[in-house]
Amino acid sequence: MEIRFQNSPNETKSMNTHTLRENFLVQGLMQDNGLQLVYSHYDRVIIGGVKPVTKTIELANHPELRAEYFLERREIGIINVGGSGTVEADGVKYALDKLDCVYLGKGTKNVSFSSADKNNPAVYFLLSAPAHQTYENRKLTKEEASPVELGDQSTANRRTIYKYIHADGIKSCQVVMGLTVLSNGSVWNTMPAHTHTRRMEAYFYFDVPEQHRVFHFMGEPAETRHLLTANHEAILSPPWSIHSGCGTSNYSFIWGMAGENYTFTDMDAVAIADLR
Repeated sequence: MEIRFQNSPNETKSMNTHTLRENFLVQGLMQDNGLQLVYSHYDRVIIGGVKPVTKTIELANHPELRAEYFLERREIGIINVGGSGTVEADGVKYALDKLDCVYLGKGTKNVSFSSADKNNPAVYFLLSAPAHQTYENRKLTKEEASPVELGDQSTANRRTIYKYIHADGIKSCQVVMGLTVLSNGSVWNTMPAHTHTRRMEAYFYFDVPEQHRVFHFMGEPAETRHLLTANHEAILSPPWSIHSGCGTSNYSFIWGMAGENYTFTDMDAVAIADLR
C-alpha cells in the first residue's frame, strides 16, 4: 500500500508537471489478478483497484493500519466498472454487474473479489475511510441509483449522474460515492467548478478510449493546474482544490468523497470567469 502525504496550496503552486503527477495522479490501479491500494493523508482515505481475472482476490490487511483486519475501523465503497463479478463479505455474496455498487461497513472481516468470466473480468474501484459507527452492508444497482440527466449538448456537458452512497441512498459514516457518464459528443465535467474544504475527493476515470485522454483541472481557483489522465487512472483531489475535466472524447468517472461534511450538495461554487 502506497502512502501519500498532504500538499499545501502554496507548495503545489511551484510544482512542475512531474511533481504534480507524482503527488496527485494515481496510475496502475488495475493490474490483472492484483490489488493496488493508495493511502492518502487527505482525510485518511484509501483508494484502490482490484481486477480478478483467473483467481479470487482477498482484501488484505496492511501493517500501516495497525488493525486486526482491513475494515476493523473503516468502511468501504466498491463500484464495478468491468464485466460481471462477485464481492463476498463475511460469507454473503453480492453479484455486481457493470456500474453496480456495494457498501461494506465497519466490522466486516473477510472480503474477496472474483469475476464471472476471465475473458471479461470485473474491474472494481474501491474507496475507504475511517468509520466510527457500523452501517448495514448493502448493494445498489445502477438502475436503483436515482440516475439524473444534467447539462446540455450546446455546452458539451450532457451527462447522467448516479448517486450510490449518500444521505438519501446507502447510509455510511462519511463516504459519499457515485459516478458520472458523459453522453456522446460531451466532454466537460463539473463545470462551473467548485471546492469543498470540508472534504477531499477522488476521481477515477474509466471508459476512456485508448487513444484519448482527459485533462483534469485542479488547484486553487486563481492558480489552476492540469493533469493529463488515461483510462483507469485516478486523481486525489485536496479539499482546497477545484476538480473538473475535459476529454478528447466522452468518458465516465467515479467520484468519491470523505471528510467532515456528508452533504452531497455542499459546494463552494466558482464562476467560470473567476478561474485563472
